[in-house]
Amino acid sequence: MKKSQDYLIFPLDVATIEDARHYVSLLRDHVGMFKVGLELFIKTGPDIIREIQKQVADVPIFLDLKLHDIPETVYRAMKGMASLGITYATVHCGESQQMLEAAVRGAAGKVHLLGVTVLTSVSGSDIRSAGYVQELADDVTQLVLKKARMAKSAGLAGVICSGHEAAQIKKACGASFLAVTPGIRPAWEIRASDDQARVMTPARAIQNGSDFLVIGRPIRDAEDPRLAAQQVLKEIE
Repeated sequence: MKKSQDYLIFPLDVATIEDARHYVSLLRDHVGMFKVGLELFIKTGPDIIREIQKQVADVPIFLDLKLHDIPETVYRAMKGMASLGITYATVHCGESQQMLEAAVRGAAGKVHLLGVTVLTSVSGSDIRSAGYVQELADDVTQLVLKKARMAKSAGLAGVICSGHEAAQIKKACGASFLAVTPGIRPAWEIRASDDQARVMTPARAIQNGSDFLVIGRPIRDAEDPRLAAQQVLKEIE
């Protein structure tokens, strides 16, 4: 049976290996996965992956670089990422299914690929400004579902989506197709001012079908990050 901490992905959104090492040591017993994003990877390169593996060999690592390029470049990049011993990686569900299929070939079964549908910071007005048809701007969920179906067809393991779309993605793509949800704000931390447009509490996201929750700032910026993580786990339970 899945434990509460197995749902929790903590993003190491810090600038140095030293800071990352601090949070890995602090939270290793409270989270199910550590995520490395662009800021940290650009500063440290693959060394950060090896550092986490050295500290917590039994905790999966999610390398979130959101690849988006021509198919051959994505294939080669993913092939290199797969050699690092990571468990999850991301690629944008952009304009071409061929790019997603190239990522799958590059992963060669060594990495579970997640497609980025519509970032949780993006609103309907943003979609409209980007030139999408009015129908998709009025209902962002329809755009997310279109991208999720493309990811499923290309052979990806799941998608990154908001908790608002998780249930419909499960219905459209099957229960085993993963829904990984950022933009999660614990009930005690919801704010009126937030750069995420489509947020949700942990409990509600899981009820909607989310398989993993990416929760960073509410834990990282807390006076006691370990206690904040414990509070999040209680909400999940």
